This record gives sequence, C-alpha cells and structure tokens, in this order.
Amino acid sequence: MKLVRYNHLNPELPSTFSGMLDKFFTESFGPVNKTFSPAVDIAEDEKSYDIHLAIPGAKKEDFKVDLTDGTLTISGERKWEEKKEGKNFHSVESQYGTFKRSFYLPEDAKSEGIEASYVDGILKIMIPKEEKKTVKSLIEVK
Repeated sequence: MKLVRYNHLNPELPSTFSGMLDKFFTESFGPVNKTFSPAVDIAEDEKSYDIHLAIPGAKKEDFKVDLTDGTLTISGERKWEEKKEGKNFHSVESQYGTFKRSFYLPEDAKSEGIEASYVDGILKIMIPKEEKKTVKSLIEVK
C-alpha cells in the first residue's frame, strides 16, 4: 500500500509533482470549477454588521440576497467569457461559476433596513442592529 500526503488546503489540487503534471497535461485550460466560494470579510460596529464579498467582474444583476428565518443567503454566478483573440491561457486562477454563502444573523440584527450595494468588485451588505434598550429602575429599600 502506498501512502500519499493529504493536501489539507485543497483536496482537489494534486499533492505530488507527478500528480500536478498529470493534471496539467490531461485537463483542458479554462474554468475547471463550476462552483466557488468567494472571500468574505465580516465587520461590526455599534450600529451595524457589514459583510463584504469579493466578486470582481460580476454585475449587480448576477446576485440574489435572501433573508429567511434569520439566515442571510447570498448567491449568484460569475460567468466565464471566453475571448479568443489570439491568446492562449496558460493559467486561469480566477474563480468562475455559481456560488452560495449563508450566514446566521445574531439576535440583535434588524431584518428591516438591510442594504446591499456592488461597487468596484465588492458586494457590500449592511445589516443594522437593534438599539440596546437599557431598563433602569430605582428600587426602594424598606
């Protein structure tokens, strides 16, 4: 039995040099993955939660943002546009295909007032927070 090192970063990538050469010569160039997971940044301040997805080259019509039962789901597609103008691609590292990311919103997130915008390849989603209510009462000591 032969032991092969497990590639914990991406199991689809070859873990040996000979595996890389086999993949290089047997697969066609172009988008191999039909699905991908875009990079996400999540930030929080006193007033809102901000989610940023890096999806360059898409259009705002390519996205669907849905909120159901406290789960925010962002899905869409980045299409491969094949342009044959005398160019031979030797490597394509850009991700193309469909994607879907889901996030459970915390209890203090307001479902009303969620805003989404797509600027410079970044899908920005702003989720407002509920205002914290401070209940204060004076208790008389008897």
